[in-house]
Amino acid sequence: CVIHTGQHFDDAMSQVFFDELEMSPPAHNLGVGSGTHGKQTGRMLEKIEEVLMELAPDGVLVYGDTNSTLAGVIAAVKMHIPVAHVEAGLRSFNRRMPEEINRVLADHVSSLLFAPTVAAVENLEREGVAARKIYRVGDVMYDAARYHGSRARERSSLLRDLGLSGGRYVLATVHRAENVDDPSRFAEILDGLAAIAEMHPVIFPLHPRTGAALDASSSMRERAKGIRFIPPVGYLDMMLLEQFAGVVATDSGGVQKEAFFFGVPCVVLRDETEWVELVELGWNRVVYPLSAGAVKSAVIEAFGRKGGDGKPYGDGTAGEQILSILEEQWHHGPSGARAASVGRDHSFVPRS
Repeated sequence: CVIHTGQHFDDAMSQVFFDELEMSPPAHNLGVGSGTHGKQTGRMLEKIEEVLMELAPDGVLVYGDTNSTLAGVIAAVKMHIPVAHVEAGLRSFNRRMPEEINRVLADHVSSLLFAPTVAAVENLEREGVAARKIYRVGDVMYDAARYHGSRARERSSLLRDLGLSGGRYVLATVHRAENVDDPSRFAEILDGLAAIAEMHPVIFPLHPRTGAALDASSSMRERAKGIRFIPPVGYLDMMLLEQFAGVVATDSGGVQKEAFFFGVPCVVLRDETEWVELVELGWNRVVYPLSAGAVKSAVIEAFGRKGGDGKPYGDGTAGEQILSILEEQWHHGPSGARAASVGRDHSFVPRS
């Protein structure tokens, strides 16, 4: 069965993914919704614990670094249920990021750590995590991109609907609190993107947090003239936009990687990135978004420019490797194990 935490409760940020990924409807919706980090995580913790008490799984699989992830980890370890963490070992080394706290805590109480890259393994080893717990399996997002990228080309008509030509536009996404909730920083990002929009179309799917920040100030809307804001898009539409962009400008961790999977250069609008491999290969460049000029220059310089060769995220079989290790380590095999899975914004409970 599928358990939906409700961290993303808007249909445009939630239901569309169930539909497009052809997932079964959630059997449980925790209905947590938005709120401060403490309130949201606390509500999730209480409700996930109730579900785990009912299901009594042999293990809990958590993914990523969201509040859902942290709540799932705490609920499980307090009940002495083994935890496996997918996307383990990532570090921005910025403890002001809520995601950094979530991922560090998840890693240090998990029984199995599925690291996507060599750098992630090295981070865990430096922090004293036992080597026997760590498995480098590659990145499950690469698995998904390989499969759904072709589906997006077949099923999405968004480029045609927007009148876009492949390789001739900038795809921008901004939603992190450090960018959107800081008026001066947000203003510089908008000014930089607006300047780029005078030369190339800038397509900007609007996250609810970002939309609220724009609506809160008429000056922000004025700065954003020329930027083509569109409503939040589904998974396949986003895949299509990423594949055919000339460059991606984002503060999203996932979008950074997906741009690389599709061979598109990316400008990271943050002070750091977890995906250091992409910077080293020349596909990504990190730009402190403290001035409009820096944003504009970085995006224009990156436009259409390819990086070096390399496959830092595995061969697209991460999911298969994880399943095999879970079956081996939790000693029940494919016909007996029950694993509750919590991560990103949803929880999954596979049953044989």
